[in-house]
Amino acid sequence: MNANNLINTAASVECGPGRWSPYGSEMESGGMRRTPNAPRGTMRSVTREAFGVRRIPPLSFSRIDAGVSYANSGFHVRNPFAAKMRILRMLTLLSLFCSTAFAGILTVGPDYKAPTNAFPETYKAAELGSWKEGRPLDNVPKGSWWEVFQDPQLNELETLALQSNQQLKAAVARVSQARATARVARADLLPTLTLAPSYTRERYSPNQVPSFGPLTANNFSAPLDLSYEIDLWGRVRRGFESARAEAQASLADYYNILLGLQADVAQNYFALRSLDAERNTVIATVALRKEQVRLVRSRFEGGVGNDLDVARAETELATTEADAASLNQRRAQLENALAILLGISPSSFRLSPLTNTNWNPTPPAVPAGLPAELLERRPDVAQAERLMAAGNARIGVAKAAFFPVVTLTASGGYLSGDVQTLFNWDSRVWSIGPSVSLPIFAGGRNRANYKRAQAAFEENVALYRQQVLVAFEDIENSLAGIRFLAEESAAQQRAVSNSQRAARLAQDRYRSGIVSYLEVVDANREALGAERSDAQLTGQRLNVTVQLIKALGGGWEAVNLAQKPERMAQERSNLWKK
Repeated sequence: MNANNLINTAASVECGPGRWSPYGSEMESGGMRRTPNAPRGTMRSVTREAFGVRRIPPLSFSRIDAGVSYANSGFHVRNPFAAKMRILRMLTLLSLFCSTAFAGILTVGPDYKAPTNAFPETYKAAELGSWKEGRPLDNVPKGSWWEVFQDPQLNELETLALQSNQQLKAAVARVSQARATARVARADLLPTLTLAPSYTRERYSPNQVPSFGPLTANNFSAPLDLSYEIDLWGRVRRGFESARAEAQASLADYYNILLGLQADVAQNYFALRSLDAERNTVIATVALRKEQVRLVRSRFEGGVGNDLDVARAETELATTEADAASLNQRRAQLENALAILLGISPSSFRLSPLTNTNWNPTPPAVPAGLPAELLERRPDVAQAERLMAAGNARIGVAKAAFFPVVTLTASGGYLSGDVQTLFNWDSRVWSIGPSVSLPIFAGGRNRANYKRAQAAFEENVALYRQQVLVAFEDIENSLAGIRFLAEESAAQQRAVSNSQRAARLAQDRYRSGIVSYLEVVDANREALGAERSDAQLTGQRLNVTVQLIKALGGGWEAVNLAQKPERMAQERSNLWKK
């Protein structure tokens, strides 16, 4: 028996001293009650309103609990669908509780395991020893490693570069983007709530069944909607793992750019200072050549020398002056490059030249037996490892696409045809229930995505291993450079001393008339070349030391390496919170 038939029966049937009466406003699940001595003919009309039927007292309709009730009646007529609705509601709530409680337990896809690369305890240049398992230590503080060179000017430039370099600022912005992306992925783990109040005015067709009075009505609603994907298979969690690992990789890339910037500033600075020392040597040689030209011309005018000696002396002077001009050009280029690294316009930056002609700083000594843990601090190695972790998580995301997606949707709020009664208790509406989306046929798309994720992970593994090999190469090259450049520099200093002595002897012998000016020219060329090579070697030794520091991830001080791996892992996992 439907609701309309039940109402008609209640309005027309009398029973004993009482009657079936539609009086009353309370809604119950199960039917209607008998009201004693109810007056006849009290059945009132109903009008069609927005979103269904509005009760004009004493008649009451309700879709809730799938039943119709009448208050103050003596009998209770049960609706056979009410019990089924209650059972369905209980089953729905039970399924939602179970699915939420077990969300993420059946996480599909491989769990990531940290790489177990073999790192040597020492390096080839220091007697290769045993090997150990590696673990990333990229977030160990490196400190101001450039201070080991004890150059106040370099310290100022490094500080300025950290404040103004544009590439570093761009890297910071990329880290912020990656962190925001990770927070977006994390938001998928939580429900989504939206408030969507609305107003519409509608006209109904008079030909629809059943037909009611007014053909136009107002619709006011203020619903609060909830949507939540129950992550049964770990798809959302794997997505968050991937985004978080990519954010950590972006942070490692920032540290890589930071370390590269610091190394570039130091190397450009030392190259410029080495050029200053070479330039000072050439300028001093220009003054010496001018004195020699004056001497040769004086001897020629006195009838002792010849015109050939004068031409040779003037040629050497012009050649040395040309070398000085070339060094000035190279210095200007290095100064401009350094200004760009500092984030300053080249036109407004100037680094005063060295006035000390005996600039010969000693590179800091590299301790024997560098620990392999220093290699693990390299940010590029850490970046490759984090990208490998992100690729591993994406395999789980792709695999979860083979399984059904369970989504919980709920809505609750107020609904009325009159704005004045919108927030009345009788205007409340709600709905709740799960939905399941099961992939049946996708044309092989899910399997292709899964294969692609696996291949991308294998690529990341290969790139990580390649980066480790590149790190070994950088360190071995730097260690070899430090060792052999030190030997070369010692030999070059002996060459400088001997060439200067030979130049003095040749000059004295020429003045005594024992040798021609050609021997003086040759001796001076050798002395100038030896001094310039010595200045260049000094800069190369400083630069290769910077290269070693960069290859080791920022210095060789091992005082911070005792930091517990658990703490570093916690810092890495909390990256997305910042």
